[in-house]
Amino acid sequence: MTRLTGKSALITGGGTGIGQAMALAFAREGAQVAVAGRRKNKLEETLRLLLQDTGCSALALECDVTKAADTIHAAKSAEEVFGKLNVLVNNAGALSVSTVETISEDDWDDVMTTNIKGPFLMSRAALPAMRRAGGGSIINVGSVLGIVAIRDRAAYCASKGGVSMLTRAMALDHAHDNIRVNCLCPSIVESDMTRNFFAETEAGRQARESRLASIPLGRFGKPNDIAGLAVFLASDESSWMTGTVIPVDGGVTAY
Repeated sequence: MTRLTGKSALITGGGTGIGQAMALAFAREGAQVAVAGRRKNKLEETLRLLLQDTGCSALALECDVTKAADTIHAAKSAEEVFGKLNVLVNNAGALSVSTVETISEDDWDDVMTTNIKGPFLMSRAALPAMRRAGGGSIINVGSVLGIVAIRDRAAYCASKGGVSMLTRAMALDHAHDNIRVNCLCPSIVESDMTRNFFAETEAGRQARESRLASIPLGRFGKPNDIAGLAVFLASDESSWMTGTVIPVDGGVTAY
């Protein structure tokens, strides 16, 4: 028996990168998996990989996590198709490279709405199904920048700091329901979101080398580095863990 046999999971931002890696890792461990996101073509590609790789019971759901009606529909659909909902991964996110002076008000609102309102709405939608299942695990994908800061990430740091504290507050509020809430905090991970960080120029190469030099393990993360810990937090192996904010960062926060 694999580690997630008998569990069903809903993963937002499941069309690419970390979300896609989590979906595949969950399915390989026996879970039924629903992937949710705004880009239908990306979701369908993840669904194709899930069916090709594992043959698991899988579902693709168009969902904008900033819209309450979409989150309710996604949670209900996953529960109806799978019969229950045990795991929610709040992975959808937005990034802005800016200071409080250089970011526009609209972009600030977009980062906050996606990164903090999204997990709030999605968790609220999933909680009733988790209670009906007898409990569950909510995994928020925060960031190492919700723990420490760097330059030119004011909105992102603020939003991911909010995810860290939302995790702790929800863990206390829902422990009596046997619903655990934990937060993964990656450093820079090679994905669609980060692929364009460094320009194909000499200055871009130097910026990349400088960033790599700040990581004690000497490399950027890969989606599977995050997916493995997500499997653990979704499984019964972590049944006495809640309210944790866990860096997965190559050693960045060890400084």
